[in-house]
Amino acid sequence: MSTTSANLPELRLRRGEDRRLRAGHLWVFSNEVDTTATPLTAFEPGQQARVVTDRGQPLGIAYVNPATLIAARLLTRDAETPVGRAWVLTRLRAALALRESLYPKPYYRLVFGEADGLPGLVIDRYGDVLVGQIGTAGMERLRPVIEAALVKVIAPRVLLWKNDSGARSVEDLPSEIVCVQGDMPTELEVRETLPDGRELRFAIPFESAQKTGWFYDQTFNRSLLGRFLPPGKRVLDVCSYAGGWATTAAALGARAITCIDSSASALALAGVHVQAVAAGDGAAPVVPTLLRDDAFDALAALAAAGERFDAVIVDPPAFIKRRKEFPQGQAAYRKLNQLALRVLEPDGLLVSCSCSFHMPGEELRGAIQTAARHVDRFVQVLHQGGQSPDHPVHPAIPETRYLKAFFCRVTRSL
Repeated sequence: MSTTSANLPELRLRRGEDRRLRAGHLWVFSNEVDTTATPLTAFEPGQQARVVTDRGQPLGIAYVNPATLIAARLLTRDAETPVGRAWVLTRLRAALALRESLYPKPYYRLVFGEADGLPGLVIDRYGDVLVGQIGTAGMERLRPVIEAALVKVIAPRVLLWKNDSGARSVEDLPSEIVCVQGDMPTELEVRETLPDGRELRFAIPFESAQKTGWFYDQTFNRSLLGRFLPPGKRVLDVCSYAGGWATTAAALGARAITCIDSSASALALAGVHVQAVAAGDGAAPVVPTLLRDDAFDALAALAAAGERFDAVIVDPPAFIKRRKEFPQGQAAYRKLNQLALRVLEPDGLLVSCSCSFHMPGEELRGAIQTAARHVDRFVQVLHQGGQSPDHPVHPAIPETRYLKAFFCRVTRSL
């Protein structure tokens, strides 16, 4: 799988197009390549190459895909050392060391692509089960090496690839789910630890799991909920999925919980998780109200019925997946927050989130403020959160920072 760097073909950049790479970014766009000197059509998808400046100065080793906008992704700045088994082992060990320093138990995102120096690779850990996704042809070529390294470094009971994301079609890769070690799991066990040491447990059926199964990126934000939500409150969890936020609220002593989601199976899981944590705390279980509906329609119906909540958590899927979708997506975030504010009690808590990279934090904050003015509310931002630390941000790659979470106190207009 590895090769000597001297045998690698050369990918030459146009004049001045090395600045972003020198600043730390890992991507080379197709229009930055000197296609006269090194035609992209000469490369196979996923083939490794030595990246050089227009004057032939080495910048490192990358994998190339001639058919995509991101034509190459840098793997290492050492242009002399081959990228293979030793390189993968080093990167995986570094990723594991970070997570083990952050989490008491092995439930986290083990690899977060470019931010861990492994572009195109995502791996989530569920105890002794690893679920990975490969999004690029370059990582697909390294897959046997990655599998061997994971077995050596982690020794998982189960290792599988849930390669069914839309990103693979862009790279002309098949959609597939493959178990390479152990038996295909029927469910994934997730554990989250609250600041007081209590442990929340979730069981996610693998067949219906979204993405790699769980949204670990919100774990840290959920752990902050108790800082802003006293016991005995009525909580509404909008776009609840399997009830991560709702279950946390139940553990914090919420007296009533309502979940909204368009998926019946996700709502059923949320109900089970909420009741389990409340019953496990020695108190009578909170039986949540489960509303299967479009989030916008459900919020409008609750407002019309005069329903009010002490806390509303809005954690929708990405409304903006491409830059050109920004105007419509911005309007959707504004409308959703406006509807959420209509069902929020005075002095209530709004937790408003966005996982759209193309919706910057200041834009989401602006959408919340515009929504508040429309319904005559005054908003105070108490905390702005991002993704959990197992999703580290690469300071030179803005694309690695995508999650925003605003914790807001909302009162009547001043």
